[in-house]
Amino acid sequence: MTQAQKGLDNVVSIEKEILHGTPCFTGTRVPVQTLIDFLETGETINDFLRVYPDIPREQVMAFLELSKQVLVEQLSCAS
Repeated sequence: MTQAQKGLDNVVSIEKEILHGTPCFTGTRVPVQTLIDFLETGETINDFLRVYPDIPREQVMAFLELSKQVLVEQLSCAS
């Protein structure tokens, strides 16, 4: 497990009992895919946080930063 993937543990949880193991923001039942869907359709982080006010902005930003790190690590391994 890479350093970035370890950092995701505090931000994203995957538990069989919660939405059948769908990756969710830790402490919630909100799938991280929901944030990605918001962003893909042109909505903003603020739009997402208005709909899901129980998720701290810091958690969303940490997810995006760690996701970027994981992607860069994966791309580096592929080259």
